[in-house]
Amino acid sequence: MAANRHSAGSEAEAEQPDYSLLTESGREALAVAEALFQEFNPQPGLLADLPQVTVDSASIDRVCQLAKDDPQLALKMLLCLSCVDYEEYFQLVYFLHSLDQERTLVIKANVPYDNPRLPSVAGVWAAAEWYEREARDLFGVEFDGNPDAAPLLLYEGFEGFPGRKEFPFYEYREF
Repeated sequence: MAANRHSAGSEAEAEQPDYSLLTESGREALAVAEALFQEFNPQPGLLADLPQVTVDSASIDRVCQLAKDDPQLALKMLLCLSCVDYEEYFQLVYFLHSLDQERTLVIKANVPYDNPRLPSVAGVWAAAEWYEREARDLFGVEFDGNPDAAPLLLYEGFEGFPGRKEFPFYEYREF
């Protein structure tokens, strides 16, 4: 099983990531991120050939602010924020990029399925506001501090979260 894949129900331990897939710049970014985020207990890994760290969701706003402000990382661009439904929990995946360093770092945070809530990073990158609204519409993830509570993709009063694996598409009807 690859270390960058989720295996639902697997009791086997994950293999160690093959860090040789990283460029020298990627290995450096991962080392800097691990040291910089040390107080947040980062779990290093890979997402394909990109360096990644997984941190506690409650500290995602502080981790992202550090990633943006640190001159060694200088991750001033949020390329994408996505939500993955693993049925037992959601995983928020932040793709961050440094134009100065010409490299990308992935930061992940897991939130519980029954109470998906974490701090907003819209104060760090304005672009996060719409990504977070999309995750709220599709998955029901709440972002504390997001300045706009209006639905982005769905209409007011839409029931359910169509991004979730449990959403019954076959029962959906146009009004």
